[in-house]
Amino acid sequence: MFSSSDQTVLFFSTKPTRKLLKSLAIFCFVLYVIHVFSSSLWCNSSHLLNNYLIGYNPSQTSNSLPPTNATHIAFGIASLSGTWQNRRYYVESWWRPNVTRGFLFLDKTRKDFFPWSPASPPLQLFEDTSRYEDYNKHKARQAIRMVHMIAVIFRAENQGVRWYAFMDDDTVVFVDNLVDVLSKYDHRKYFYMGANSESIASNVFNSFEMAFGGGGYVLSYPLVEALVKNLDIDLHHDISGFLSSHPQSPLLSLHHLNAVDPIYPATDRYHSLNHLMKAATADSSRLFQQTICHSKQQNLTFSISWGYSAHAYEGIHPPSILQRPLETFWPWTRFANPPYMYNTRILSRDPCRNPRVFFFDSVEEVTSGDYIVTSYNQTDTDRLRACSKSENWSVDYLSQIRVLSPLRRYNEAGNRRECCDIVQEAGMNASEIKLRPCMKDEFLA
Repeated sequence: MFSSSDQTVLFFSTKPTRKLLKSLAIFCFVLYVIHVFSSSLWCNSSHLLNNYLIGYNPSQTSNSLPPTNATHIAFGIASLSGTWQNRRYYVESWWRPNVTRGFLFLDKTRKDFFPWSPASPPLQLFEDTSRYEDYNKHKARQAIRMVHMIAVIFRAENQGVRWYAFMDDDTVVFVDNLVDVLSKYDHRKYFYMGANSESIASNVFNSFEMAFGGGGYVLSYPLVEALVKNLDIDLHHDISGFLSSHPQSPLLSLHHLNAVDPIYPATDRYHSLNHLMKAATADSSRLFQQTICHSKQQNLTFSISWGYSAHAYEGIHPPSILQRPLETFWPWTRFANPPYMYNTRILSRDPCRNPRVFFFDSVEEVTSGDYIVTSYNQTDTDRLRACSKSENWSVDYLSQIRVLSPLRRYNEAGNRRECCDIVQEAGMNASEIKLRPCMKDEFLA
C-alpha cells in the first residue's frame, strides 16, 4: 500500500552548486533503482508506501500552473506473459481508458492476449537488453530491463506529463488520492517518492533508504529526464487487522494482493477487489481512514475503517490502543524478530476479548442530506470469531452498523482524525454512526 504519511523531505540547493548536486541526485537515484530490484521483480515489494520522499519543500509549489490531474501522470506497469491473464483484473479495476496514460510492459505476447482489451493499458514490450549482459553484474537479471522501462515510457509519454509512476501488475492504484498528494508538490523539481517495507527483515536485507518498487514509486519529470540522459504488502495471510487500523494518510495503492487472503471474507480476490472499488468510487479520500467513537450508555467502543470494516468492542477503549493493528497477519519473512515497522496488538485466544467484526456491505449516496451511507454487516473470520459465551454482551445484539459521512472529500493534511456520534440506535440490532469534524478541545485519550 502506498500512503502519504511520515514524509521525509531533503532539500537540494538552487545556487551555483546545482549542477554538482544534480549529478549527485542522478547517482543516488541509480543506486535506488538498483536497490528497488535487488530481490526480484515481484518479491519484497511494499504494498503500503508511507512516503519516503526526496525533493523540494512542497510549500514552494507554484500556484500559476493548472492543478495536477490524472492526465499529468504517466504509469509504467510491469508484468509478465505468465502472470498477466490472472492479474489483469487488478489493473483494469483502477485504469481509466482515455484518462489515465502509460503502458503495461510484458516480456512477450501470447495469442490469447488478443484482441487486446480496451479496458487494459496500452501494451508495450520490454526492450531486449541482452547486449548489456556482459555489464550487468546484478543478481536480479531484470534490473536493466526495469531501468530501461523508465526510458521507454519517457520517450513515448512526455507531452504534458508531470509525474511518472511505476508499479507491478498486482498493484491497485487509487488515482484520485494519488493526484491529491502529488498536487502538493512542484513537479518541476527533483522528487523521488516511495516507502519502506512494513517488514523489518525486508528492509535489513535490502535497505532502509529505498522505495520498494512493486507497491509503486513516483518520479518527477525532471528527475526522469535527467536519468534518461544518463542511462509493495510485505505481509501474508489475513490482513484485515492491518487494513482496519490504517494510518491517517490517503490510500494510494495496494500491492501483493495475490500473496494475502481475499480482503473480504467468504469471497475470492476478484470479487473482493470489485467490492472495495464500490467504496473507492463513492469516496476514495476516506477509504480505510479510521474513526473511533464511544457509547457510554451501551459501554461500547466502535472503530470504523471507512469502506472496509467496523469493529465493536465491549467497554471503553482508548484510541492509542485501537490505532495499533490487530495481528491477524504474518510478516513477509517468517520468524523475523522484531517483525514489523509499527506497533501491533496480539489477538486474544479468548474470542470474547476480541472485537466483533462487521465488514463493508453497501454504499449509498444521499444527496438530499448531503452525506454518504455505508453499511457493515457482522461477519466472522478465521482469526476473529464471535464470542460463544452466554453472557449478556451488548455487541451480541448488533447485526449491522451504518456510517454516515459528509458528501465531500476528506482532507487529512494538518487535520485530526474525524470524530463521530452514535446518532441512532435502530431497535437493538443496529447502530448508526455519523462522522463529523472534531470540535475545539474535543479530546479522547
